[in-house]
Amino acid sequence: MAEIAGLIAHEFQRTPVAAAEFGSQPGPHTLRGKETNVWAEAKTQTFNLTLLGQKVVITATPAAYTWSYGDGTIWGPTPIHGAPLHTDRIGEQTQTSHVYTETGRLAINLTTHFNGSYSVNGGPDLPIPGQGSIPSSALPLTVWRAETHLYADDCFVNPHGVGC
Repeated sequence: MAEIAGLIAHEFQRTPVAAAEFGSQPGPHTLRGKETNVWAEAKTQTFNLTLLGQKVVITATPAAYTWSYGDGTIWGPTPIHGAPLHTDRIGEQTQTSHVYTETGRLAINLTTHFNGSYSVNGGPDLPIPGQGSIPSSALPLTVWRAETHLYADDCFVNPHGVGC
């Protein structure tokens, strides 16, 4: 069993765990100075192997997330994966949202950290030391600026006024 346990830790790092899917709101465009919500959707995954003639089941469970917002800000690892907002709530602050201070094209990156467990021949689940860290494909985002101007001209009195 000790020999299998050593092999399992190695196999866990080689197991093709699927990366989390993630998104942003708004996206693929957002505004400088406004909240941009991000969220991840990762799934528990099971893998069946045969090691040294024994049936081994490895389970990878999402445990934490590291967000790199693309502007140098990194948050995590955190157990918080966020969630999409209803369309009438986009722009609200969330636990995973971020406010960009500069305009430009950038990419948000996410790494999901998975805990592993295994069982041999249907026995009890045992923890696998360490974590597997799986990066997702980058999510492109363009940060725009918006300007608001207030005008005092009455366009009926002065149809050529600023803002008319």
